[in-house]
Amino acid sequence: MIPNDLRYHQEHEWVRMNGTQATVGISHFAQDALGDIVFIDMPKPGAAVKAGQQIGEVESTKTTSTIYTPVSGTVAKVNADLKDHPEVVNSDPYGKGWMVTIDLSSAGEVDKLMTAAQYEAFLSSQKKG
Repeated sequence: MIPNDLRYHQEHEWVRMNGTQATVGISHFAQDALGDIVFIDMPKPGAAVKAGQQIGEVESTKTTSTIYTPVSGTVAKVNADLKDHPEVVNSDPYGKGWMVTIDLSSAGEVDKLMTAAQYEAFLSSQKKG
């Protein structure tokens, strides 16, 4: 359930690298905890973002949760399909449920994020706590 080719943030966002661009979404764990997603608010293309900054919100039938960017740069693209079909994040969080792509200002930030194994250990420690 935790793809090995991604990096993970402690707030449950994932990053997929493609050169100097990063695609960001929320993890399976996050979408599962949220329940049925009904609305997603995302930044506009061109917005400058800094790692750890709030960039949007996910609303579900249970709660509203903040989306944080794990990396810094400029929002290149948002997944417009999620405006009308936010539930795609529930069914395909690592594929069609991606949220934004960011042109990185510092590619080294990605190395500070958790690997799949580290994220799995992080989730295990959260469940125990």
